[in-house]
Amino acid sequence: MFDGVHRGHQFVLRQLAEQARRHHLQPLAITFDRSPRQEQVLTPLNEKLRLIRANGIDHVEVLRFTSELKALSARQFMEQELRQRLGVRLLLTGYDNRFGHNREEGFDDYVRHGRELGINVIGLPAEGDVSSSYIRQLLTDGHVTDAAECLGHPYVVSGHVGHGQHIGTGLGFPTANLVPDDARQLIPAVGAYAVIVKTSSGTYRGMMNIGTRPTFDGQTTTLEVHILHHDEDLYGQSLSVAFIGRLREERPFRSAEALRQQLQQDAIQTEQILTAYEESHHLFL
Repeated sequence: MFDGVHRGHQFVLRQLAEQARRHHLQPLAITFDRSPRQEQVLTPLNEKLRLIRANGIDHVEVLRFTSELKALSARQFMEQELRQRLGVRLLLTGYDNRFGHNREEGFDDYVRHGRELGINVIGLPAEGDVSSSYIRQLLTDGHVTDAAECLGHPYVVSGHVGHGQHIGTGLGFPTANLVPDDARQLIPAVGAYAVIVKTSSGTYRGMMNIGTRPTFDGQTTTLEVHILHHDEDLYGQSLSVAFIGRLREERPFRSAEALRQQLQQDAIQTEQILTAYEESHHLFL
């Protein structure tokens, strides 16, 4: 799935590029259009393709996970999809990757099938203790900094700005209500975060609140982002939000004024977190 295109995936992609050069072949990454497990995803398809290509692999084959594809045995998949349709000569597979109907076979079987089909099958060792499921758990718990360390890049949610209730405007912190492009994408735990926001006009510092706005008896979970020192009307625009650090949990406040004072403290902490991040990554926002 290459979900998240994390450090382990990046190791696989680097090895793919190296093996392709060594054998004078064209590197090709193969993934699916959706998760066979129907779980929440870390990277929507377009973002996943961008990240794979950013790791030096220009060609990506996206397989539609149909009932017909699901029914193929490992050998049928290797023969029909890999050898006949895609012309695969060398297959590089991660240490824990299993494919074919019900994932019934393993690496030794793939090597045997490959020998019969003219595909050289190479298995890769583990590279660190990183998995997409572990990263999902980190994000579910709000540990966005640890998740970024495993990913090798900050976690990003992209979407468009929809209608909000304009509560933040009355507090002096106008927010944009972010509606994710992919409803299947995992959203980090409820709470407040320091974020980097990309819009059509530039890249900015910001803070995001994920939650129900309990101070105002909210019922629906929303993603509200405030861009620091920026008053552009963002309604209808596309935004990408990169999670850099967690500020605090969401909690109700005794009054709107108490919440406003907390937001002022959040803004100070956000500036500190993002300044440290920019210095360590040689960025200037």
